[in-house]
Amino acid sequence: MGILSFLKPAPYKNEIEDEEEVKKSYKYWRLRIFAGMYVGYIFYYFSRKSFAFAMPALMVDLGLDKSDLGILGSILSLTYGMSKFLSGVLADRSNPRYFMAIGLILTGCFNILFGLTSSVVFFAIFWGFNGFFQGWGWPPCAKLLTHWYSHKERGTWWGFWSSSQSVGGAVIPLLAAFCAHYWGWRYAMFVPGWLCILGGLFVINRLRDTPQSLGLPSIEKFRKEEAPSKVEEETRLSVKEILFTYVLRNKFIWVLAISYFFVYVIRTAITDWSVLFLIETKQYSMLAAGACVCWFEIGGCLGSLTAGWASDRIFKGRRGPISAIFSLGVVFAIAAFWFTPGGSYFVDAALLFTIGFLIFGPQMLIGMAAAELSHKKAAGTASGFVGWVAYLGSATAGYPLGKMTQELGWSGFFGVLACCGFVSVCLLLPLWRAVPASRKEPKQLPEVAQTSGVNQEEQLVVASVDAHK
Repeated sequence: MGILSFLKPAPYKNEIEDEEEVKKSYKYWRLRIFAGMYVGYIFYYFSRKSFAFAMPALMVDLGLDKSDLGILGSILSLTYGMSKFLSGVLADRSNPRYFMAIGLILTGCFNILFGLTSSVVFFAIFWGFNGFFQGWGWPPCAKLLTHWYSHKERGTWWGFWSSSQSVGGAVIPLLAAFCAHYWGWRYAMFVPGWLCILGGLFVINRLRDTPQSLGLPSIEKFRKEEAPSKVEEETRLSVKEILFTYVLRNKFIWVLAISYFFVYVIRTAITDWSVLFLIETKQYSMLAAGACVCWFEIGGCLGSLTAGWASDRIFKGRRGPISAIFSLGVVFAIAAFWFTPGGSYFVDAALLFTIGFLIFGPQMLIGMAAAELSHKKAAGTASGFVGWVAYLGSATAGYPLGKMTQELGWSGFFGVLACCGFVSVCLLLPLWRAVPASRKEPKQLPEVAQTSGVNQEEQLVVASVDAHK
């Protein structure tokens, strides 16, 4: 039993009858849980990206080259991606309150251990474990966002939550660069590590499980977004049903996963290598390069919000159009960043802002589309699976891309990124009209409906009530 017993979902309580109390409780808990997810994921980024911004100082101190650093980046991506998939399966059958918090605390611990060693072997071990527990952050959030926010509003809320990645990504280069500049690269690992441990305690305090575990109706019933006859209890899906019926045999999940691979090559490459590019090619100082890269994350924050809002309001819940449009824009923005001559901080910052704005849109929407085009009870597994494939792309942006850059120079680096953007557009275009389909039969393989001639209410995913008692 052990840890699995500790992580088991919270049991359902009798549903509250007083409508005013339900409204008041929903308002309170939605804001409280959102704050917990938001802050918690900011700290996940602290422990995930601390190494990327300590990298230049670490190279000077220990004499490592780009391929050595690329290996470490690939290790984190591979272990993180694998964990994202495995933890997605577990998260669908666990209490996100403790699942997310334990992962955050352990990532902080491994950041601290990383800063205590000088051996590449131990770097790889500790960074690998860090990557594994990084995977405990996303699936609980996907589960909570699916259960606490309905389809008609989910794009906006998911966009707001996704901006936490940009906030964390914007703060960590400044924090890590400051620590590395004044105290050495080890403190660029120590300080984020301790902050993550404190953040894990905050998450435990803020989060709760499903609405039903607090005596509230399902979000679809509360928002009146499904017919009363569909508000019914349903037995829990088995791991086999979740994994095979609603994920691995769903062709749309595979299309989303492969497109996610190429999106993450771009995102990870810009995050992990742009500081070094600015220092080596455009003669920036470490602090100036870190400050410039912050604009990538600020752009990403606004891009996530814009993409989520537009997919809800303009495209009526369709995630494909915005993803394809933004991915096409990334190709041109990357080309501009490469060909623009150095010497202008404002130009480089503006271009990084634009790349961030454009790449974070599909990065956020693809993960959400995977949760929506699967089954509500398989949201963690579906998002975890596409996340695993995405982090194979992230791993490709580590050692393989680092080695290519070392051999071919930065022109090869930017050529690969432009190609990835173009391929992602081609993959996302067939999903232009895809929306979550109605699932009248719980075990039926999900289909994708066309928006034309289909009632919006009939496209909503039928709410599922977990029988945890």
